[in-house]
Amino acid sequence: MREVLRAEDVRVVRDGRAILQEVSLTVRAGEHWALLGANGAGKSTLLGLLGALTHPTAGTVEVLGRRLGRVDLRELRAHVGHVDPRHPLTAPLRVRDVVLTGLTNSVALLPRWRPTPGQRERAHRLIGTLGLAGVADARWPTLSHGQRGRTLIARALMPEPRLLLLDEPATGLDLPGRERLIDALDSLRREHPELATVLVTHHLEELPPGTTHAMLLREGRVLARGPVSHVLTGDQVGTCFDLPLVLERHDGRWTVRIRRPA
Repeated sequence: MREVLRAEDVRVVRDGRAILQEVSLTVRAGEHWALLGANGAGKSTLLGLLGALTHPTAGTVEVLGRRLGRVDLRELRAHVGHVDPRHPLTAPLRVRDVVLTGLTNSVALLPRWRPTPGQRERAHRLIGTLGLAGVADARWPTLSHGQRGRTLIARALMPEPRLLLLDEPATGLDLPGRERLIDALDSLRREHPELATVLVTHHLEELPPGTTHAMLLREGRVLARGPVSHVLTGDQVGTCFDLPLVLERHDGRWTVRIRRPA
């Protein structure tokens, strides 16, 4: 399958401190990656590189076949669905209108811009896929945290990107909100088989069943990467978080607990 992302020997230094060191990653169409690690491991920094938000200090990053440093980042970002939980919307837009702003890459609807019937139909389909059909006319301030998160995923998918990046999308959700989000992400996988996703989290319970690959980051370095069956083991995740852990998987979902002494 064709490559969507490639990072090779990436290093990021800020204020004299190495945030990422010798990080390499290749993501192909249809793969669904999880980036896992403790707070401060460099997950969000790496996601910013993959989303063409920043440049590496050293190494190379290619997003959708275009190398950072040789391409207009603003133009490239238009082809990447990046879900920002800190979306700065304050106006009381309806859900369907928030989703449509993904076409203009703006916070609000642009004056005199009108979506085509086909674009409205795509927004309608995505709203349904994300489980939001019942609140399509609800206004942003009235939405729950989980409904806002799923609205932003639908918004990010409006331009039909080949890549979707999610930075801790389940943060702050209660149990029903988390489960609706995970179910929606799994629906996306089935309905958009070519879409590649990269999801940042430090909670294995938040990973959708369709997660195919994982990378463990520890103190800015890659501890392990590859298919989830090889990476998400008690020993490796325990080393990543510096705890003796036991991992179990049932119906595609993970649970984790501390290993008690015998």
